[in-house]
Amino acid sequence: MDLFAGEAMSKHLPPLAERVRPFSLDKYIGQKHLLYPESPLNIMIRSGRLSSLIFWGPPGVGKTTLAQILAQKLNRPFRQLSAVASGVKDVREVLDFARKRPGVVLFIDEIHRFNKSQQDSLLGAVEKGIVTLVGATTENPSFEVNSALLSRCQVYKLESLSKEEIRELLEYAIAEDTELQKRQIELKELDAVCKITGGDARKSLNLLEIFVNATEGDPVVLTDEAVMAVAQERIALYDKGGEQHYDVISAFIKSIRGGDADAGIYWLARMLEGGEDVKFIARRLVISAAEDIGNANPNALLIANATFEAVRNIGLPEGRIVLAQCVTYLATSPKSNASYMAINQATALVKDSPDYPVPLHLRNAPTKLMKDMGYGKDYKYTHDFEGQEGRQEYLPKEISGTTFYHPKPVGSEAKIKQWVDEIRGKKG
Repeated sequence: MDLFAGEAMSKHLPPLAERVRPFSLDKYIGQKHLLYPESPLNIMIRSGRLSSLIFWGPPGVGKTTLAQILAQKLNRPFRQLSAVASGVKDVREVLDFARKRPGVVLFIDEIHRFNKSQQDSLLGAVEKGIVTLVGATTENPSFEVNSALLSRCQVYKLESLSKEEIRELLEYAIAEDTELQKRQIELKELDAVCKITGGDARKSLNLLEIFVNATEGDPVVLTDEAVMAVAQERIALYDKGGEQHYDVISAFIKSIRGGDADAGIYWLARMLEGGEDVKFIARRLVISAAEDIGNANPNALLIANATFEAVRNIGLPEGRIVLAQCVTYLATSPKSNASYMAINQATALVKDSPDYPVPLHLRNAPTKLMKDMGYGKDYKYTHDFEGQEGRQEYLPKEISGTTFYHPKPVGSEAKIKQWVDEIRGKKG
């Protein structure tokens, strides 16, 4: 008799997140905005016709699980590939299988990591219906999935789990998992769990398992203080990339916004050493250049975009040099968020207001009837009226005089502010 058999078995148990993975929609937690009774996904299930899909959302929100449930619910063969470990050869093998077994659901995790040729290898099969593609990505598919493939898929955005959903998830795990059933577990406080995991279901379950294993005796009472104490010592052993992905990028962007080049370089190094996707970093720099620097230094956006193209073409390790140059340039640039605030304000007004009609003098008049109706009448062609900019109204009359863009007196935007103030003065 092997005295250590039980211990060996416990050590080799799959992670809790795998042990309690649901296989039906009634046990699936989260994404209620996608799974209400008359949602497109539920209609697909009831009709038995599944379109190619892309699930876009942060880690640990149930993208893989939902794909598996859909295939099972529709009684479809299911094949899974990881874009990190798979290539064109693997895709072709699945397609060969699918030609013999119609209706295969091909799930590709991290599909954004497939290069163009790999994505192109899927096009014909998706278009002809040889496979139903379900892709999962943590990145905006508009950037990372080529347009031809994207046009053949419906994109669904998955959200992080709420505190109530995290509680429901952990209660479900405690009730379902045979290992947890051996302990007396009380979920007294969950603020710390939610803060640490950021609504990531997998991390929440992993943290629960760490906490239970690190707690001697019963009952096991989850309090914020106790969870933080255990997490500070041991959470790095599980899923180390998840929280850092969001916390470190936040510190990185805030350092650049605050003009601290040293901190920006430090957080850049942390991300690079942690294996962060360089295209993700570069994309965030492009956003930072537009959001935080704007017209105070218009060259910032050009440099950030050039950085994105450079790191995409050359990769690592040399790409880190390009990233470092961009970080120091953005951090030391004058800052203005005026353009960012302008589009926010305009968007809010558009959402809260009717669709005001376009003023007649700004409308195009390609036909005689439109001209007779006054379309384009009294429009002043700017180049024919030098120095007269601003002397006609370009907004609907209902919001005439509204200002969205308020340039700041910093960097290059100081000259823009002077010009804008002059133009607006002519209207007064």
